[in-house]
Amino acid sequence: MLKQRVITALILAPAAISAIFYLPLNYFAALLLAIIAIGAWEWGPLMGFATKTRRSIFVIITSVLIALVWLILSPENMWLAAKQLHDYAMILLWLSVAWWMVAAVLMFAYPKYSNFWSSHRSIRGVFGWLTLVPTWLAFVVIRSNSYGEDPYHGAQLLMFLFLMVWSADVGAYFVGKAFGKHKLMPNVSPGKTIEGFLGGIISACILIAVAAYQLNWTSGQVTTVLLVTVLITTVSVLGDLNESMFKRQAGVKDSGSILPGHGGILDRIDSLTATAPIFALCYVLFGW
Repeated sequence: MLKQRVITALILAPAAISAIFYLPLNYFAALLLAIIAIGAWEWGPLMGFATKTRRSIFVIITSVLIALVWLILSPENMWLAAKQLHDYAMILLWLSVAWWMVAAVLMFAYPKYSNFWSSHRSIRGVFGWLTLVPTWLAFVVIRSNSYGEDPYHGAQLLMFLFLMVWSADVGAYFVGKAFGKHKLMPNVSPGKTIEGFLGGIISACILIAVAAYQLNWTSGQVTTVLLVTVLITTVSVLGDLNESMFKRQAGVKDSGSILPGHGGILDRIDSLTATAPIFALCYVLFGW
């Protein structure tokens, strides 16, 4: 399993980095829409959809919602200034934050309230839209920042997000394997430990601190980014546990099998669905 994960990651990482840096903005948004559509397909079984027809309808509705957001908030006009985001984009990002706060309550209380939302497919569908649609928006928001002045600025911001999440994921995996003894949230994901969680945060902070040193950032910038890193790596676990909760309730091990060693698209981007909107908001509010 580890070998498959490494091989898949070695293929995916360069492809993702190339897309982030070299695809024109609208092509990047279109590729991201396709990825989210696959995620919507994988969300179908989490809603209890067993037929391709019902899953396809959910994919179509999800894609239409994103297309409407794209129509109202075009990537070229997402930012009114370098640090001033369109009001509609801000509303959607804050809506995402509200959803993840609700998701956190559901996870900490699981399985206390699960009978209610698990018995209503429409509610699970709304949960899916609140998870997937803001993810598309957040990625486009980050990528399009200062695009006219520097086409690579937003790409660099996205790479910082990826470094935070990836390093936390790797650190949590190895520290958890080596030292994990205390379960983080056994009702949702028995494999995750408090030691792994802390190891992920420390790993991400070390990597980001090294990157900041190489970029000659000021102490103020480093402090801001490290605080954001702690927040983002914590939230990344929330995204991971959120999907685990829905999979456990649906009796599903992986969201799909498209990525050998990783499962489905949702299994690979679950952390990003939570972190991307919050990272985008942090950059708008604090900058660095």
